[in-house]
Amino acid sequence: MDDFDDKAASWDDDPAKIERAAAVADVIASTIELDGSERLLEYGAGTGLVTHALQDSVGPATMADTSSGMRDVMLAKVADGTIRDGRVWDVDLAMSPAPDEQFDLIVTVLTLHHIHDLSTVLARFAALLDHAGRLCIVDLDHEDGSFHGPDADVHHGFRRDEMADLLTEAGFASIEFFDCHHVDRHDEKFPMFLAVARLDGDFDA
Repeated sequence: MDDFDDKAASWDDDPAKIERAAAVADVIASTIELDGSERLLEYGAGTGLVTHALQDSVGPATMADTSSGMRDVMLAKVADGTIRDGRVWDVDLAMSPAPDEQFDLIVTVLTLHHIHDLSTVLARFAALLDHAGRLCIVDLDHEDGSFHGPDADVHHGFRRDEMADLLTEAGFASIEFFDCHHVDRHDEKFPMFLAVARLDGDFDA
């Protein structure tokens, strides 16, 4: 996490990150029905850009990140009112059981490709999700390793059918995929998907 700690203070200086967060929030809000009361968990929240972009569409927000630098930035945003009705968690679902809480909406953006033990994290998302809640995953479509470089110890994006299989194994149902913006890097556009899943098999986007 040292790399993210070092980048945290200047993370929001990049207008492309703010634009991307707003675009992702728009896709989520236009794909699923939100009534403004949803208890939101953003996992791998970084500096809270997606939560900030969603805050007028949801209720109380919990933002979790394993980087202390990123958490410090989010705590400052909560303290100064930039992010309203928010709190920050220091929790790593790959290493620790899910806290005993429930959420109506779990959002994770460009985080899962950094996580080796996806099965454990997805199962812990299921434990945190209210029965009628929804999980929204935004991540890279499968790529050739150009995004982080071929030697990076990460997933090179995901094939949508393979992500659907992982979600099914974790107990999710009614899994839907949507195109969701892109990341510009190395003079290339890397497309992202939005996966929306529920636990009860009765999904209506």
